[in-house]
Amino acid sequence: MKAKICIITGSTLGGAEYVAEHIAEILEQQDYPVRLEHGPNFEEVIDEKCWLVVTSTHGAGELPDNIKPLFEKLAFYPKQLADLRFAVIGLGNSDYDTFCHAVDHVEQLLLSKDALQLCESLKMDMLTITAPEHTAEQWLPQFLSQL
Repeated sequence: MKAKICIITGSTLGGAEYVAEHIAEILEQQDYPVRLEHGPNFEEVIDEKCWLVVTSTHGAGELPDNIKPLFEKLAFYPKQLADLRFAVIGLGNSDYDTFCHAVDHVEQLLLSKDALQLCESLKMDMLTITAPEHTAEQWLPQFLSQL
């Protein structure tokens, strides 16, 4: 049985959601059980064992408003998450010195909770990438090979 993948999106303008939906379709075509959550509550995803976080960076390097509460609550969660495996896909703009800082935030917080990062995060520069869903699709085998 293939591992269930919980895709968590953080998006301000919808780009990350679009990428996540595309990835979810590909995973489902490969018979992976997928749960797609756009800006979920902490309680909705804390028991999942594999997270694929797809997020943009908002404002001054912050998480988008729709997933900020999840990661704020996670920061104060008293338990370690040693049974959680994760990977991150980020959308950003290299014109800003906070390029993909949301990705860094997610990685640092989950690693501090003893979660296992499955592969190097994908940081996409939306100034140079015209089809982020295809770039994410090309990255996907790195993630799947570590499940």
